[in-house]
Amino acid sequence: MQNSGSSYRLRVLGIDPAAAGPTGYGIVEVESRKCRALHYGALHVAEKRKVSAGAALEAVHGLICDLIKEFSPDVLAIESIFSALNVRTALRLAEVRGVVLLAAAQHQVEVFSYAPREVKASIAGYGHADKRQMQLMVRALLAMNETPEPADAADALAVALCHLQAAETRNRLAASGRPRELSGRSNAATPIAAARIST
Repeated sequence: MQNSGSSYRLRVLGIDPAAAGPTGYGIVEVESRKCRALHYGALHVAEKRKVSAGAALEAVHGLICDLIKEFSPDVLAIESIFSALNVRTALRLAEVRGVVLLAAAQHQVEVFSYAPREVKASIAGYGHADKRQMQLMVRALLAMNETPEPADAADALAVALCHLQAAETRNRLAASGRPRELSGRSNAATPIAAARIST
């Protein structure tokens, strides 16, 4: 992160981990209050998973390492495990999150975790927004020319945007001298305003 007077830059790698489907990723950068998507996509590891669980996890780890090396994010934001998942799915998701956290630690990138409902509330103003709503909101907030596809990639961009809102909230609290009770969490009751994160 760079912050010198009115000049401010923060680059976030957002990750939407998946137990069975594609793991979404997205790089979002805010500079002098202008926000843009640098890169996004989703890693499909279905074929590798047929070989072994280890091969699938190795692919995810390699992806995160490559993204960190190429884009040098200041922080990594990742979606946390949804508590309502069954045990088997939760364990698989925890494995994927584990290799993401390992890659971040190996490259000294700080990690922030956000609950799925927190991300949805932050971006769409509603904790139960569906994938299409999230895609459209992400497109609007980042002033993208097209709707980000697949939905997993849009979810990863949403996680990155959620972190930007949380970072802004923490900065305001620090500037006002108030306690930082919200450290690591966004103000989920207030959706990101397009006027605040604009192009």
